[in-house]
Amino acid sequence: MALLYPKQYVSSLFDVDPDDLLRRGIRGILFDLDNTIVPRDVSRCPREITAWLEKLKQHGFKICIVSNNNTQRVRLVADALAVPAVCHAIKPLKRPFRRAMELMGTGPHETAIIGDQIFTDILGGNRLGLYTVLVSPLPGREFWATRLFNRRMEKFVLSRLKKRSYW
Repeated sequence: MALLYPKQYVSSLFDVDPDDLLRRGIRGILFDLDNTIVPRDVSRCPREITAWLEKLKQHGFKICIVSNNNTQRVRLVADALAVPAVCHAIKPLKRPFRRAMELMGTGPHETAIIGDQIFTDILGGNRLGLYTVLVSPLPGREFWATRLFNRRMEKFVLSRLKKRSYW
């Protein structure tokens, strides 16, 4: 069960403290795409999130997108943000996370993953020892399987975490 527990849980990307990440030795940040940095039904990154990601780059963080979505969708956003990306990731497999760290030149102990799903982003990151941050999903349409399966199971995991006063 511990592999499903994020190290940090925030309501918004803006609640992630770059200075705290630096103190933890984090130099690279992997981001999920859909419902983490952009709503699933939107192909342009909102201005405030683009500015926030630029702020992270100015802090010296390397950034990479890791998404289960298709190449065309992921590249559209990644190219606009000028960041590398791993598409068709099949998270929570370890391979896409390793590939993203290779692109950034970081190792597991200095890499964080920020995503909105426990069974893809958090599980995959924890399997490699990354610093895992669960963010509340952005509003908007979700992939049918995420809505029907993952979100229901996530409610169970989150309720257990809250009962244990995990945060």
